[in-house]
Amino acid sequence: MSVEEHEARTAAEVDQALEELVRATGAHIGAVYLLVPEDQVLRMVVVTGVSQNVARPWSRVALAAPVPVAEAARERRHVWVATHTELAHRFPRTALALPYHVALSVVPLTSGTTCWGAMLQLWPGTHAPELSRQEAQAIDEGRRRISSLLRLAAADGHPMPSTELRTVGPPPTRHEEPGAELTERFPEGTCALDLTGRITFLNRKAAELLGASRKDLLGARPWEVLPWLHDPIYENSYLAALFSRLPTSFIALRPTDSWLAFTLYPDATGISVRITPAEAPTEDHEPFLTPPTAAQARPGALFHLLHLSSALTEAVGVKDVAEAVTNQIMPVINVQGLAVLTADEGRLQVIGSRGFAQGVAEHFDGLPLSSEAASLRAIRTGIPMFYANTEELRRIYPHIDLYSDMAAFAYLPLFASGRTIGCCVLGYDQPHPFSPDERAGLTSLAGVIAQALERARLFDTENQIARGLQAALLPHDLPRIPGLEVAAHYLPATRGMDIGGDFYDLIRLDDTSAAAVIGDVQGHNVNAAALMGQVRTAVHAHASAGAPPDEVLARTNRLLIDLRSSLFTSCLYAHLDLRHNRARLAAAGHLPPVLCHADGHTEILDIPTGLLLGIEPEAEYQTVDVPLPPGAVLALYTDGLVEVPGTDLDMTIKELAAQLAEARPQPLDVLARTLVRHARRTRQSSRGSDDIALLLIKPEKRGD
Repeated sequence: MSVEEHEARTAAEVDQALEELVRATGAHIGAVYLLVPEDQVLRMVVVTGVSQNVARPWSRVALAAPVPVAEAARERRHVWVATHTELAHRFPRTALALPYHVALSVVPLTSGTTCWGAMLQLWPGTHAPELSRQEAQAIDEGRRRISSLLRLAAADGHPMPSTELRTVGPPPTRHEEPGAELTERFPEGTCALDLTGRITFLNRKAAELLGASRKDLLGARPWEVLPWLHDPIYENSYLAALFSRLPTSFIALRPTDSWLAFTLYPDATGISVRITPAEAPTEDHEPFLTPPTAAQARPGALFHLLHLSSALTEAVGVKDVAEAVTNQIMPVINVQGLAVLTADEGRLQVIGSRGFAQGVAEHFDGLPLSSEAASLRAIRTGIPMFYANTEELRRIYPHIDLYSDMAAFAYLPLFASGRTIGCCVLGYDQPHPFSPDERAGLTSLAGVIAQALERARLFDTENQIARGLQAALLPHDLPRIPGLEVAAHYLPATRGMDIGGDFYDLIRLDDTSAAAVIGDVQGHNVNAAALMGQVRTAVHAHASAGAPPDEVLARTNRLLIDLRSSLFTSCLYAHLDLRHNRARLAAAGHLPPVLCHADGHTEILDIPTGLLLGIEPEAEYQTVDVPLPPGAVLALYTDGLVEVPGTDLDMTIKELAAQLAEARPQPLDVLARTLVRHARRTRQSSRGSDDIALLLIKPEKRGD
């Protein structure tokens, strides 16, 4: 048996397994995706329930994308989403690209340690919240069956190719339906659409209402032959019925003043449409009113563009944008080379490049904008350029031999804030004719990339300033105080502006006493950092002047009131008496410190908590004295160390005390890193994000 015959047999067996699974579970759409490891993309190879044209916008999924198909393959687990509302919460990008009332299941196709891909099924959104036992069993059996087929094919050296998208399902519908004469007696128009959206049958009344002959309508898609249905929103109603398998309706204006109501009834073979005259809409009910004057992008293309664009909404800095473009967008638009270039200070800067030959990025990085190159021409003119092959490029720029590395190119200017800020270069390893729709889609995508890039550059600039301010305000080194071992650790928030208002300090008062302070200013921005510096300076000044803890907080509070800041601050101040091994503490809305004794047992200190600083001018603060014997460890911390969304704060503070007791024998700096590392793992798993400041204090035995 030849290689082609082996591949065809495997493909036929997979197709049959998918079709039988969909029939057993009652799903109306099913698809198999295969992993293409070298491209880090999942590619749909077979689909049932919809046509290739309908499925194509969802046929390529980047493995790194936060979407159900990729997550199931990436994490090798079953993903079940019961409603579109749940889809919007868990996978907002998919909900944007698939705005239909559906339930979906995705299971990974695996054998041993190998992941072959994923299998998708869709049901109407009226499906029960959970899969039934029979459905779950059928899905598991189908997963095992298809995985086994793929494993055996690979073991034989003939894995199923992932280059062609196939469809399986009911045979094409004839253009005349049995019993068609019955519909001629109806006082309303009726017609039928197949899974590709083409009209397979219509009665005379339907042709009369639509204003066209049956000859022109049969075999055509309504929105392609009737100018007044050209608006993509009408085609989207067909797609909504097709994907959800639920009735859908809309009204439309047929020139010049005839309103028609369309009701769509879908099933596994196509859609039946009921057409009746309708009343003109009122102000309270405005359907799709005005037909467009020019052709617009089809819904599949629009949703595809939205899906790709949403990958950039999660990008924060320039590096994030470059990674999103190369890791998530590049595989989906099926290009073999991609580079993002910016124009900075008269020179070209390559901020991201993938797929081009070695040395290409280095050649263009730093190139003067006055040089001759296609990318620089796109930047200077602001006009997108598409080359189906490289012959013209080599003719225009004969001195640049790098254009021979690819067979086709697209140069997309990045336009934002009223100017061209760079260029996105796409390279294809085969000649590539660019259709008008593809050119429009790529140009629109470039606009979204430009906006994300401009936003990211602004963020990076602000973040650099903020981090510089923070570095200047936090202590570079804590003072060395005889008889006292200290360790501090600071970890900024993992999302958003990489700076906050958490602060700490250690102040030497005299030979036998010191002060420790920790606090948290609201917010994660430059204002919070600036106020943090003022609070830290005020505490330092009042402590050095000999004020007791309660007075230090009271005076700092009055300073914040005078500054008229809208931000509040929590603070914990500890006066450390090293001669008598005691600590006097006062708190302003701050979390209680944890004391780990030399014998290993811990206690959460009960400190009277006054108002946050900056609220009440006459606020007063109480002090508490606690023993601080040699070998004990006093832990002062901010809420980022213990707060976990959805978890009781008292419980997490108790967990911190237990971790401190368990890890206490370590050196103090190692102990600090251990506690912060544990908190970081916890907040990543819970999607929490806040700054962490930790100050550990350990008195030593004194020689006097």
